[in-house]
Amino acid sequence: MANQKLIISVGENIKQLRLAKSKGQTEVAGALGISVAALSKIENGQTDINISRLAQIAKYFDVAINTVISRQETSSLSQEVVEEIAELKKQLTEREAEVMKLQKKVIDLYDKLGL
Repeated sequence: MANQKLIISVGENIKQLRLAKSKGQTEVAGALGISVAALSKIENGQTDINISRLAQIAKYFDVAINTVISRQETSSLSQEVVEEIAELKKQLTEREAEVMKLQKKVIDLYDKLGL
């Protein structure tokens, strides 16, 4: 039962990817080297697909395989997100260094005051 839900979900995701790219079933089926009927069965969750076909579909739509499986948009956002995370890490490291300097100054002041 859970397998069938996954098959249906993957099929729906493939259909959504196809529609988002404004592609017809004939065009996509031709590019994948399968019949329109076979693509229709995949999209409707009537047939299971293997890993190599999944990889072929992901490559055709220029998305990660997990996007086809779970419909998470990772392809175009991931590079931007990675760059933003790297920048934030850099800023955090700089701020941590500033905090360490200030802590040292406070400790030095307490030592001078004899507290």
